[in-house]
Amino acid sequence: MREYDIVIIGGGILGVSISYFLASLSPDADIVVIEREKGVAYHASGRNTGKVHAPYRYEPDKNRLSAKSALLGYDMWEKYAGIKGLPFKKDGVAEVALDSAQVHTLERYQKWGLQNGLSDEDIRVVDGVSFHKDEPNVQCVAALICDKDASVDYRVLTQSLADDAASCGIKFLYGEPSTVNTKNGYHIVSLSDATPIRANLLINAGGGEAVDIAHSMNVGQEYTDIHFRGEYWQAPKRYHRLTSKSIYSVPQNIQYPFLDPHWILRYDGTCEVGPNAVLVFSPYGYDTKENILNILPKTREILESGAHKILLDSQFRNLVVNEAWSSISKHAMINRVKRFLPALDAGLFKSRGTAGIRSSVINQNGRFVTGPIILYENSSVHVLNYNSPGATGALPFAAHLINGMNEQGMYNIKQQDATCGPWRFSDIITA
Repeated sequence: MREYDIVIIGGGILGVSISYFLASLSPDADIVVIEREKGVAYHASGRNTGKVHAPYRYEPDKNRLSAKSALLGYDMWEKYAGIKGLPFKKDGVAEVALDSAQVHTLERYQKWGLQNGLSDEDIRVVDGVSFHKDEPNVQCVAALICDKDASVDYRVLTQSLADDAASCGIKFLYGEPSTVNTKNGYHIVSLSDATPIRANLLINAGGGEAVDIAHSMNVGQEYTDIHFRGEYWQAPKRYHRLTSKSIYSVPQNIQYPFLDPHWILRYDGTCEVGPNAVLVFSPYGYDTKENILNILPKTREILESGAHKILLDSQFRNLVVNEAWSSISKHAMINRVKRFLPALDAGLFKSRGTAGIRSSVINQNGRFVTGPIILYENSSVHVLNYNSPGATGALPFAAHLINGMNEQGMYNIKQQDATCGPWRFSDIITA
């Protein structure tokens, strides 16, 4: 049996970011990242909008960690991408109101953005007439414009971080689905085709599998998760100059802000419509076969947990039906964006983009949890519900997590001022 000081489960952007900092903080420790796929960022980390999000959608009192991570993350990704020569396109974003009631939401977002650290120069609300002068193809009554928003390739950024970590001694095991058992105070990680690993400290950054991994260790039993597949349609070249920035719309249902498809500008100049949010039964439910295999166990899990209460919510049932229809009908999905981009013709969209899966945690009261959950338990750390702005804030969030491990007595940061890439660790956690 192999033994490691620290085992990180999950080669997504969070797990790799954690390894990146640990490589500098503990250069003599034996640390391994275990990833079930053949490379990093194979799922949600590399299958998203590619946006570096500004923190204006996050209520300061309820989502302070997400907001702070997003604010710091923008500057950190900009600096890292610049050093590495990787794409970081400062293209901004606009969120549009389609009626007078939604204008109040934009004003609330502006207030939150300022409270979360954006400046008056970063974020502003303008009326529809003024916005139309800059974006003549957009139809709205008002718009929130945020210049501190960018487009990147998170898969490439994650791979670069992994390369840096590996060059400092972090080991990566790919193609290794894993299960975890705890025995005599140690965590035993069983791999599919390799010798088991004993972990003195285990960090669960398993993304869509994080809840299942936690449950296998008898942690976080009060939570379950539901998976949503976010699908995209690639816009034809004739639409690539339709707007100068990505365009989001005010969520029609504030309780489910991840539902409304957007007009997305990618770092390479291409554009897409998406994502929707189609209910699926696996964190890897990209196809029918995977969902059929998991429909019974996942349904049983939902019915036996607090998540069953959400099935009584008529709004949730309606969204499941509507999102399923948007998956079946291209016109249904494109027309949701056509409300503010009337020039779009759904018939001209021929190719689907790369779908990603969001795993949203539900508590025992049947409510969606709005932010990330960190559970410290018996020399293990579990990160659940790590969704948007997860990629944006991955670097500062990883530093926060490691500092939390230190405060919990699970991990000893010997030098707070250690240099981690272009940053000092202490500067990140005290920002």
